Amino acid sequence: MPTVYGDITPRTAGHVVRKFLERVEPTIVLGRVFDGKPLPKGETKTVKMRRSVPLAALDTPLTEGVTPSSQGYAVQDVNATVDQWGGYQELTDVIADTHEDPVLSEMTDLLADQAGATMEKVRYGIAKAGTQVVYANGTARNAVNTPISRTKVRAAVRLLNRNKAAKITRIMASSTEYGTKSVEAAYLCFAHTDAESDIRDMTGFISVADYGSRTAICPEEIGTVENVRFILSPDLAPFPDAGGAKGTMVSTTGTSADVYPFIIVGQHALGDVPFKGRNAMTPMVLNPNTPRGGDPLGQRGTVAWKGYYTAVRLNEQWMVRAEAAVTNL
Repeated sequence: MPTVYGDITPRTAGHVVRKFLERVEPTIVLGRVFDGKPLPKGETKTVKMRRSVPLAALDTPLTEGVTPSSQGYAVQDVNATVDQWGGYQELTDVIADTHEDPVLSEMTDLLADQAGATMEKVRYGIAKAGTQVVYANGTARNAVNTPISRTKVRAAVRLLNRNKAAKITRIMASSTEYGTKSVEAAYLCFAHTDAESDIRDMTGFISVADYGSRTAICPEEIGTVENVRFILSPDLAPFPDAGGAKGTMVSTTGTSADVYPFIIVGQHALGDVPFKGRNAMTPMVLNPNTPRGGDPLGQRGTVAWKGYYTAVRLNEQWMVRAEAAVTNL
C-alpha cells in the first residue's frame, strides 16, 4: 500500500525532509524575521494572528471615593488564508537505469531550491506592499532616480521610532527545527544585491568585516548604517522602469530608472505560516520500475514537493519601504 511518501519508507522520507530544508535555508533572508505560526494538520486553511489593542495613557487623575469606568479589553485579528504550493519532476526508468549522474539526488536539490524560492517570493510580495514609504527623491515612485542615502534611512528609522516599533532581537534560526536565536538589537533592512555599492557608499557605513566582537546575523548581511543592518538577496527584485529619468541609474529598458525597495522592519512587523515542521511540507518520491495504475510497466517515476504557505503584514507601522534607484556601474 502506498504511503504519503510514495515508494520510500517514512525513515528515508525523513532524510529527504532534512535534505529539502537544509537546501532551502540558504536562500531565505526575509523568512528570518517573519513571526511564524505553523499550520496544524486537520485545521482550517485560515490562520488567525492576534494582538491586543494597547491602552492609551491616562490624562485624568482619580477622584476620591469614585470608582473610574472600566477600560475594555480589545484585540485585533489579522487573518490569512494559506495556499497550496507544489511542483514535481518526472524520471523515466531508462534515465534511472542508464544515466551516470545521481539524477534522483539532483532532482531533489532542484525542487528544494524551487520550494525555497517560492516561499521567499511570497514573503517578498507581501513585505514590499507595505503602506509606509519614503522616497529617495520626490514624492512618488515615478520620480525616483537617486540612490539610497543615510538621510532617507534616518527618515525611515524616525517613522519606526515614532510608531514605537521594537528593534529586532530574535530571528529565525538557520536549522531544520522551528526556533529562534537572539541577536543584537537593531532594525533590519532587506534589499537587492544590486544596491550593495550604494549602501557601502553611504556615510557612516560599517562593513561586517569591521564588526569586531559583533557577529553577522546571516551570510547575506553586508554591514550597518547607524542602527540599521543591511541584508541583501538577488531575489528581491526592483520595480522595472518605474522611476524618473534614468540618468546614471540602472534601467531595464534604458529610459526610466528601476526602483528598488529597501524594506526596513522592526520586531513583529511580519508574520507567516513557516516552511518548517513535518506538517508544513511533504516530499514524495515514486521510483521508476514499479508498476502502478496508469503505468503498468513502471516506466515513470516522480520527485515532488507540496505544502501550504502564506504570509501577512502584522503591523504596517512597524515597517517602512524606502524606494531608491541604484547607480549604474
